Amino acid sequence: MAHAHSPGAGDGRRANRRRLALVLGLVTAYMVAEIVGGLLSNSLALLADAGHMFSDAAALGLALFALWFAARPAPPRRTYGYYRVEILAAFVNGATLVAIALFIVAEAWQRLREPPEIQGGLMMAVAAGGFAVNVVSLWLLHGGREESLNVRGAWLHVWTDLLGSVQVLAAGGLILAFGWTWVDPLASVLIALLVLYSSWGVVSASVSVLMESAPGHIDIDAVRNALRALPGVLEVHDLHVWTITSGRVALSAHVIADDRRPGLLAEARRTLSRRFGITHTTIQVERDPTDNCPGGC
Repeated sequence: MAHAHSPGAGDGRRANRRRLALVLGLVTAYMVAEIVGGLLSNSLALLADAGHMFSDAAALGLALFALWFAARPAPPRRTYGYYRVEILAAFVNGATLVAIALFIVAEAWQRLREPPEIQGGLMMAVAAGGFAVNVVSLWLLHGGREESLNVRGAWLHVWTDLLGSVQVLAAGGLILAFGWTWVDPLASVLIALLVLYSSWGVVSASVSVLMESAPGHIDIDAVRNALRALPGVLEVHDLHVWTITSGRVALSAHVIADDRRPGLLAEARRTLSRRFGITHTTIQVERDPTDNCPGGC
């Protein structure tokens, strides 16, 4: 039986921590401005966007903590270390977005029945600042969103907040031009729908990892067939492929093979690495039970 794994992705994790820390500072600073602006302008859409920014700050802080915690040395009882903390953080982020969206819809319903007076000019000015902050934040997080589900969750928080800022700007313009105060709660509902849409992918992906499902980009039958195709391999069973954390896919399998085939383990690891990008492998080679002459007759 052989066990192999890839080198640690320490540089990538450090880069992701820097990205998250910078964006957290930007979002937290402007979150306060949006809360004040929403209260002064009496805009639910702006307060919804501020609430979303608050969830962004919480999500970024949680993501940053998860990356730091996951890098801690593994104690003897936790053989995989704390890598799953990152996935738990992504799940909490997604679930938080769902809760915020439902709250916004409930509040918007009340305002649609009794539209309040809203200061469209102040609403637009604050939303424009939020738009600029979100653009910078997206640019900072873009490089890490394909490497880490946790960073992807934070990126989606900021992306939906950017779309929310656009809707607040549009609503403020309509209120200034036509006095349509009902546009404000309507815009907040649209923001809530965007939040729900973006959060579903993060929640489902994190649940898939926690349930140890096979990664979506890996075809299990193709992996099994690739191992079976190796010279000397007769059968493959107990094949499992799962994700430990973002970017760390693991595989374990039992391979029935001809004992007279040298170098099988090394060739199997090369095949899995080159064709499927799987480098964290545990493969147990078993002798063909019908072979009565192990090692040659």
